[in-house]
Amino acid sequence: MTAETAPARVLLVEDDGRQAKLYTAFLGDGPYHLNHVDTGQAALAELERRVPDAVLLDLNLPDMDGLDVLRHISGAGMPTAVVVITADGSVDNAVAAMRHGAFDFVAKPFDGKRLIVTLGNALEHQRLSRLVETYRNDFDRDAFGGFVGSSLPMQAVYSIIENAARSKATVFITGESGTGKEVGAVAIHKQSPRAGGPFIAINCGAIPKDLTESEIFGHVKGAFTGAVRDREGAALAAHGGTLFLDEICDMDLALQAKFLRFVQTGTFQRVGDSRTQSVDVRFVCATNRDPLAEVEAGRFREDLYYRLHVIPIHLPPLRERDDDVLAIARTFLAEYAAEEGKTFTDFEPEVTDLMLGYGWPGNVREVQNVVRHAVVLNDGPTVTPEMLPPSIAAGAAPGTTARVRRTADVAGAPAPPSPGEDGVIRPLAEVERETIERAIALCDGNVPQAAAHLGISASTIYRKRATWEDGDTAA
Repeated sequence: MTAETAPARVLLVEDDGRQAKLYTAFLGDGPYHLNHVDTGQAALAELERRVPDAVLLDLNLPDMDGLDVLRHISGAGMPTAVVVITADGSVDNAVAAMRHGAFDFVAKPFDGKRLIVTLGNALEHQRLSRLVETYRNDFDRDAFGGFVGSSLPMQAVYSIIENAARSKATVFITGESGTGKEVGAVAIHKQSPRAGGPFIAINCGAIPKDLTESEIFGHVKGAFTGAVRDREGAALAAHGGTLFLDEICDMDLALQAKFLRFVQTGTFQRVGDSRTQSVDVRFVCATNRDPLAEVEAGRFREDLYYRLHVIPIHLPPLRERDDDVLAIARTFLAEYAAEEGKTFTDFEPEVTDLMLGYGWPGNVREVQNVVRHAVVLNDGPTVTPEMLPPSIAAGAAPGTTARVRRTADVAGAPAPPSPGEDGVIRPLAEVERETIERAIALCDGNVPQAAAHLGISASTIYRKRATWEDGDTAA
């Protein structure tokens, strides 16, 4: 049985035996391998033994607060999706759980359909997250959906976009200005089953606050001064396609409540209209701010954030993308040289060194401006250092190179033997397992600490250990 077809491992943490039997009956016909424990300590022991794909966690446990179990899962970086079960359906409890890493919550009482749908969404979210960790090198791409670059961070972005595009789930894109958030939104739309439908983009930060509602939902004639005719909004225009809301954190707080209802129900009313309209749209949102910081500051609704933040995609800044800047710059150089009728074909080595050593605070948009500046004002077979803005040379540290390799060894750990040191070439998987297990032992079993020393994520270690366990069991 493959990993794709194997039943999902679900840990149920519930102290009420009757409730546990009910939930087990709800999930009895599903593709789940359900394991039940009735205390927080038993849950922690089970998590230590093997990390499940999902956890159904009651908050009211006899020996500890369920949030303590959730904090343990989050703090250890365990790759599992947590659905909180609580008898208290207050927003405060739900927000507290989600702040500590829960995927979603269900308030008692609930029916089987609600539990199955919520658990299914959690497992799908976990599957997409796992793809980011496990994508294969033979799928490496140097361009995808309008993006250019082959760096490891961008391979992860490509994988998420490719898999998220197939569903209707809301995507929340974050990243600094100039990293290509709208490019990502368009890529999601074009890869989706809605590719034949409209792609409608709204920049919430570029529209006056008193006109944003009309831009999104439309208005009827006479709804306000200047409304001389009925107007269709972006919501209706995006029917059957994708609605992209850029700089979503700039949306007025008063409008956010109305937009939340639209996200939840797919229905809205035009400004000045009493009639309710229904549309079928897929939402993609983006911001260059920290959305949780906006929530903490009271500028963005918590409930709206958690409704939109279903599949998060973070676009890395250019300074974290290794040599991608050169591929991006060469793409722009070819485009602008053809556009301007110039003869440029490449950059001189000194120019590539400067580009690799510069931090690019404006990201891809800054590269675009620098290359266009050089092409418009100059000509020749190659771009020379003199053709660049002075800021590029000033911002590049002397002797810097493009790639800063991250190397970190566990303090005091004896180095594993080199493959040919004893005359025998050992399998790479064997050396890797030995190194990881030694690091965990030297860190007294602390997986996140071992992961930090090794320069990998804790979820990678948990995933590999589960694979090893499966292999040992099969043997």
